[in-house]
Amino acid sequence: MTVGAPRPPLTPAADALAVLARDGHAVIDAASLAALAGVPLAELLAWRPRWDDLPADHYLRDGGRYRQRRHSCFVVDGDTVTQVPHRPHWQSLEYNALHGGIERHFEPMPAAWVAEPAWRRLLAGLAACATRLRGAQPWFVEAHPFRITTAGGIGRPTPEGAHRDGVDFVAVILVARHGIKGGETRVFDADGPKGLRFTLDEPFSALLLDDQRVIHESTPIQPSDPTCEGHRDTLVLTYRAGGFQGS
Repeated sequence: MTVGAPRPPLTPAADALAVLARDGHAVIDAASLAALAGVPLAELLAWRPRWDDLPADHYLRDGGRYRQRRHSCFVVDGDTVTQVPHRPHWQSLEYNALHGGIERHFEPMPAAWVAEPAWRRLLAGLAACATRLRGAQPWFVEAHPFRITTAGGIGRPTPEGAHRDGVDFVAVILVARHGIKGGETRVFDADGPKGLRFTLDEPFSALLLDDQRVIHESTPIQPSDPTCEGHRDTLVLTYRAGGFQGS
């Protein structure tokens, strides 16, 4: 655990769906994520080198060069996971005042990755969370592998600030922290002051969110050693009923 950081308020896998429905959020450790998805944890951990091959995000409106990412889209209907033709990522200004209102075109995830049974089980397993919140239906899923670096001295995981994503359910999965300080996660009730703060540190621990009830953000990161570049890797999965967001 990062020195001085609040510890995550972990929920056991058996209680995660109930806590998510009750509180609008739940934090789970890596073993619980693997259990929810029905995927051996070793298979999830084996993905970590894939974050070394993320193209730069050229859409940052704050002028930064600290974010790398890919983007792919899927429809999850029960246990069936179907990748859809590659499409741009779009959010309205209501949900992303900094980068909303434009089509952002990112490179897709590698075909070999999304064809893995473990990947499809992860998407289908987490769909149970969205179904618990909104009922059984097809889920329109956007997958975002991110790397935030300290290349310019500081990296911003959420440059848009505290926000909702304009979907039904969000899973923010911590993949790696290397050579950094900061990156604290904050979750607040959308309609009130109640909130919590903590730092995810364990690879493949996760924050599960009811996007209609809470807002969230992560604080900037800095290098723990000023002479070495650090990074924070995450996988963000968003589930939306009725279709993808689009202009």
